Amino acid sequence: MSEDEDRRSAEKESLLEQINALKREDETLNNILAVDVWALAKTMDEFQPGFWSAFMKNRDQALKRFIDEVVRSKPVNVKRPPYLR
Repeated sequence: MSEDEDRRSAEKESLLEQINALKREDETLNNILAVDVWALAKTMDEFQPGFWSAFMKNRDQALKRFIDEVVRSKPVNVKRPPYLR
């Protein structure tokens, strides 16, 4: 019995280590992406002043259109209360 518990414990420990490693890698990739976006925005702002604000304005409009489209295409379930539709 003890041998089986030790094996399970070791497997659980290994799995937790893998999950933590994946979390660290994900965080690292997100940080790299954030630096890349910042560098791109800074560079574009140097070549074309106001680029970043125009980009963010366009992004905001696109996001609003996307949300409106998702809300319109969502099927209405009459059995659900209005605040959950």
